[in-house]
Formats: sequence, structure tokens, C-alpha cells
Amino acid sequence: MTEARRPTLRDIAAALGLSINTVSRALGDKDSVSAATRTAVQAEAARIGYVPNSLARSLVLGSAMTLGLVITNPSNPFYAQLISSIELRARAEGYSLLLLVTDESAENEQRATDALLRSAVDGAVVVPVQAEWDHWRRVRDAGIPMVFVNRDVPELDCDMVGVDNERGGYEATTHLITGGARKLLVLEEDLPITTTADRVAGFHRAMADAGLEVSAESVRAVPTKRYDSLALPWQPEEAYRFAATLLAGGERPDGIVTGNDYFALGLLRALAELGLSVPGDVAVTGYGDHPYAGYLQTPLTTVRLPATEVGRTAVEMLVRRIKQDSTERPRKILIRPELMVRASTTG
Repeated sequence: MTEARRPTLRDIAAALGLSINTVSRALGDKDSVSAATRTAVQAEAARIGYVPNSLARSLVLGSAMTLGLVITNPSNPFYAQLISSIELRARAEGYSLLLLVTDESAENEQRATDALLRSAVDGAVVVPVQAEWDHWRRVRDAGIPMVFVNRDVPELDCDMVGVDNERGGYEATTHLITGGARKLLVLEEDLPITTTADRVAGFHRAMADAGLEVSAESVRAVPTKRYDSLALPWQPEEAYRFAATLLAGGERPDGIVTGNDYFALGLLRALAELGLSVPGDVAVTGYGDHPYAGYLQTPLTTVRLPATEVGRTAVEMLVRRIKQDSTERPRKILIRPELMVRASTTG
């Protein structure tokens, strides 16, 4: 059996009676090739199934035309949307993506940096684990531009784009206070990451602005299975059990801010089983605006995260850094989220 051979530029050139150089320029959309020739070359390439050899192209251009994307947890709806946005924008810029998943593990993240260095990517979009950062210094020192997303590594002074989570926590809390809540509680995840800390900081600022008391018991960390495998999605049942125990013990807040919509989902069930109405007895906010949030029996007031805008902005920053502005000072961009007001706070 004859082994199938990959179509080449030579095949297109022979079929059309053109030089290989002309075919290459036509496929590269060079101005020196007429529109008619370009159309004929592209049609023949499509007919025979020609696919450019990216390795050969990278040797000619001095660029792999590939971006690394290092992400912690693709099961998180925010990151799933982020991946889609980054891939779409990278493709529009002519780049392919090398996707590496760390599962919130510092060890996996070090393996990911090794893969980036071996693959000679042009740049990388990174959601860091925030446990260690020396391996990211190696990537930076190797001349690979990076943009951190949603979490920063201040020690490296690289470009960063993310959600203004402090603002999100502030607006959710202020909304409950404006609606009449005075004894507020936060249910947050127990991960040592800046996104959680920023939301809690927003809660504290809103309470201080309203002159309301905050105690050590005002912010509760929900024990989650994510400690066993940090890449697991949030589990509503964990917030349900935690809230049911807390509320059955006599805790009676009139407003609860949750750090994600999954926690809000578990909380709503716990409140219903205890005979507490939402928002009559307890007003509830979520965070993330996941697809089900507006379709619950009591539609959930929550904070919508601008994942698409974050992803697009990150790629644009990275491509600009790769192509021209390598001496520009690193920038930090925080994009404001949007509070989606629904029945869980307004009745």
C-alpha cells in the first residue's frame, strides 16, 4: 500500500504552472500577487487539501505563531467562556493555542512552564495558581511575553487583565444594604487566592461605607471538596450542608453574599427547608451569573463576569507586546463586572 503524501506548495505550483515562490506569496496574501492568481492558488489549495507546514513557516518567520494558554480549572464556567474568547481572538490574529491545564497545582504549573519553554511559543496567557512564581520568572527571562489573567503575580511586574472582583463584592453587598439588610453574612470558598480576597475586601468596604458592624463571624469559609482536587467545580451540596447547620444553630442574617452561584444554589435549598423565604426573610446574592441563575424558582441576583472582554483584552495586550511594544511599561487592567438584579433580593 502506498503511504498517503501530504500536499505541498510544489503540487499547487505544478498544477497551475506557477513558481513555488508565487504560490507562497499568494497564500500569504502578499500585495505583489494579482487577485486572480491569489484566487486560483487558494482554490487549488482547497481542492487538494493543502495545509501549511507550521514548523517550516515558523522557521521562515522566526515565529511559531502559537500562544500558550495556562488555565487552572476549565470546569469553572468563567474559565470555559474565557478559553473560548481567547481562542477566537487568537485565531483572528493568526495564532494557534497550546492549552495547558494546571488543576490549581503548583507542581502541574511548573510542568506547564517547562512545556511552554520547549514549545517556543510566542507568548502566553496565564491564570496563575499563586502558590509559587520562580518558574514564571524563568519564562519571562527566556523572552516569552506573558499576560496574567484574573490573578496577578506582582513580583514579576507583567501585564495583567482581570475582573474587578473588589468592585463586584462591593456592589453585591451595597445592593443588599440598600434593600434594607443590616445583618449580613458572606459565604466564600476556602481557597487562598486573590479573587476570593478581593470579593471579601469589597464586602468590608461596603459595610464600612454604610456604618455597619463586621465581626470575625461575618465571613464564613465553606469547606469544599476542592481541597482534595482544586480543579473540581464548586458543589452546591457543600454550601447547602454548611448553611443548613449554620442557620439551624440560630444564625439569622437578613442578607447573604455568596462567592459563587453554586453556593447560592445550595443556600437557597437550605433556606427553603428551614421555612425561610427569599428575599422576605433573607436576601441572597450570587457571583458569576451562570446560565441557570435567571431560571431558578427564585431567580438569583448575581454578579455577571465579563469573561469575553477579559479574554479578548488579554490576547490584544499579548499580541501588541509580541509585535511592537516590548519596552512599554506593564499594564494592569481591571474590567468592571455587572450586577444582575433579580427576585432573590427584590421579591
